[in-house]
Amino acid sequence: MWLGSWVDVGRTVLVGVLAYGALVTMLRLTGARTLAKLNAFDLIVTVALGSTLATVLLSSSVSLTRGVVALALLVVLQLAVAWTSVHSRWFRRAVRSQPTALLRDGRLLVGAMRDARITSEEVRQALRATGSGDLADVAAVVLETDGTLSVVPLSRLGDGSALADVPAVDGG
Repeated sequence: MWLGSWVDVGRTVLVGVLAYGALVTMLRLTGARTLAKLNAFDLIVTVALGSTLATVLLSSSVSLTRGVVALALLVVLQLAVAWTSVHSRWFRRAVRSQPTALLRDGRLLVGAMRDARITSEEVRQALRATGSGDLADVAAVVLETDGTLSVVPLSRLGDGSALADVPAVDGG
């Protein structure tokens, strides 16, 4: 079947416009933090929102009301987790990973790289992407909580305060 029925196409358009409008409204009301890519948990919520929206659009067995309630539930849960993370240290530690130093003072931290399942080639690629050609010119490479690699050149280290929450770098 190439087209299906016009009723199905019309339902998809109508439900799509309404569900999309509801999701955009919820996201505008809750702020940018709802879709921030700050850590793996945020990514999961973003993917779940997309999957829920797709299900509402394509499955006639899911009503618009049920779909909007599901979207709202995910948004409210994300807000609750974000709020609780800000106000509770133990909860923050439970739902968020910590940044990890993979290179310090020009030296690859092999144990940390192994634990993070990051290869030296991937660290070197991140260095090249920032224009760094010599490991000795780099103060730190950090695997961030969102999975990106941050490179801090030695020339831009300053007092190192940006690395204060990176355990392998903190304190020396």
